[in-house]
Amino acid sequence: MNQNSNNMFPGMTQGFPGTPIYTANGTPTPNQQLAPSLTTSERSFIENILRDNKGKQVDIYMTFTDSSEWRDQVFSGILEEAGPDHIIISQPSTGNWYLLQMIYLDYIKFSEPIKYGPKPFIG
Repeated sequence: MNQNSNNMFPGMTQGFPGTPIYTANGTPTPNQQLAPSLTTSERSFIENILRDNKGKQVDIYMTFTDSSEWRDQVFSGILEEAGPDHIIISQPSTGNWYLLQMIYLDYIKFSEPIKYGPKPFIG
């Protein structure tokens, strides 16, 4: 298969952005194509909600299915930042910061109303 032809994605002549391109002798060369960036409205919904609620106290419930010692965990702290695959919280009392992967997320408990859209959601 010719790596420079891609019938599934017209206009992409060098494979997926960031994946190496292999020359005839098998040497990989970096692919300098960049994936289009997402605007704020195109980010994941959970990420948008978390970003709108930065600075609030949260309890983050996570399950690590492959660990018997750390299976179910609760992380409490101040919501500092969120991305499409991660959450960052801080614990001012200890000075600790946590980078948590969303793949393990069960749910998040807020200690105050959640800002959701134009007005706070009070459940």
